Amino acid sequence: MPQTILVVDDEPQIVRLLRSYLEKSGYRVVIASNGQEALYVTRHEKPDLVVLDILMPQMDGLEFTRRVRQERDVPIIMLTARVEELDRIVGLEMGADDYITKPFSPREVVARVRAVLRRTQADSGLESTPVLRAGQLLLDREAHQATLAGAALELTPTEFDILAALLAHPGRVISRGELLETLHGVAFAAYERTIDAHIKNLRHKLGTDAGQPPYILTVRGVGYRFNQELSDA
Repeated sequence: MPQTILVVDDEPQIVRLLRSYLEKSGYRVVIASNGQEALYVTRHEKPDLVVLDILMPQMDGLEFTRRVRQERDVPIIMLTARVEELDRIVGLEMGADDYITKPFSPREVVARVRAVLRRTQADSGLESTPVLRAGQLLLDREAHQATLAGAALELTPTEFDILAALLAHPGRVISRGELLETLHGVAFAAYERTIDAHIKNLRHKLGTDAGQPPYILTVRGVGYRFNQELSDA
């Protein structure tokens, strides 16, 4: 069965263009013209990935992302004509897995769809140890579940993969470029700063108890590393 991609945009020409390229690449494509319609389609079609615009009538892409994240962890790639860094970070903080600014090449969108799907499919990229632990933190990569002190962590697919990459190599510094290669299969230099937004989200969700060191440490000018002290706990 071909994987299903939901394309959401209020500009018909963009929908037609992306639908054509995605279908030629072997995907099944369903469409919606706003976030409210996209929620209905998501619930009934259960797409493997969503490509959506941020600025839409009735319900914008950010509100759609917030709502759908309460129900599913489907990967989301956002499209927008707005280039301000704040807009990009807000989209990532809402749970987007990738971010593409208009105007874009439809071939680039297809490549990014492939990359996000590749890393979110079951068993793709798993190392020999399916379960990773550090103190009260547990990641089950086969089940794609994370818990902290027994409570489930609501992580996006991208957040889960970043945390797994860091936890698999506690104490080792991993650059933003390496993390991007882990996520996309290739480093997109222009998107390295999006890693910072995902790390910020992870730190917020992991929290820090009083007197306990943080799980993720910043190595200024290089990247990030998982706290070796916690992995030995």
